[in-house]
Amino acid sequence: MSDDNRFFSEPAMQSERRRMIVELVQANGSKRVAQLCDLFAVSEMTIRRDLRDLEREGLLRRVHGGAVINLGRSYEPPYAMRTTRNEARKQAIGRRAAELVLDGDSIALDVGTTTLELAQALRGKRNLTILTASLAIANAVVKHLSLTSDVRLILTGGIVRAGELSMIGPVPARTYGEYHVDKAFIGVGGLDLEAGLTEYNLDDALVKKALIQNARRRIVLADSSKIGRTTFTAVAPLSVVDSLVTDDAIPPEMRSALQAAGIEVLIVPAGAEEERG
Repeated sequence: MSDDNRFFSEPAMQSERRRMIVELVQANGSKRVAQLCDLFAVSEMTIRRDLRDLEREGLLRRVHGGAVINLGRSYEPPYAMRTTRNEARKQAIGRRAAELVLDGDSIALDVGTTTLELAQALRGKRNLTILTASLAIANAVVKHLSLTSDVRLILTGGIVRAGELSMIGPVPARTYGEYHVDKAFIGVGGLDLEAGLTEYNLDDALVKKALIQNARRRIVLADSSKIGRTTFTAVAPLSVVDSLVTDDAIPPEMRSALQAAGIEVLIVPAGAEEERG
């Protein structure tokens, strides 16, 4: 039995290897076949087959001897991939954001993997009202909090976006417009000094705009990989942001610029675990 078959014969292992290849190429801009062979301990034929199939999916572009990034600003990494990216940082950000939630608060929780970590960190909070357009967050609230004493949970309704479990369309936007919450916790695809808050998907962006509108305090949750990034569609200018919770890998000059713009920047340790790949 070859090394390839021993380690990567199962489809799940192949899928994980390909996911990591995409993340490596994204993080570095390019990767050579030889580097990938060494990293995954597989043959050149296996890596070339992976790159061929990933190119067909539009996730990268093959070049002589390797692959380069081929992702536009509208490309949104799959939800399953995002849940494992910078996981330790997102958990730390979620825990720090939970400290901002007081008993009795009404809060809106945006869709996203970092806001999901916040929802899971709300254990012990009492008498909350939580408004969300995320089925994943709703499930986490039901799992970790008591609907009889800890939280009143309100779902916006809407059309469920496949793969994301977010609700989109005019219904969630209208629902958010009818409520005035103490705090809105917002996830973003990118945060940039010039472009402001941006998202990959237009439908999600339209819902976020409504979420932001009636919140007393607007708090963005974003790990440092999103700082300085601009994605496909505008959500709001930075002037709407009251606070940013991020990790300590944020560039110092960006941190200073955000603070100069009047944004409270709350920092959590990035920790030893880096983005996979």
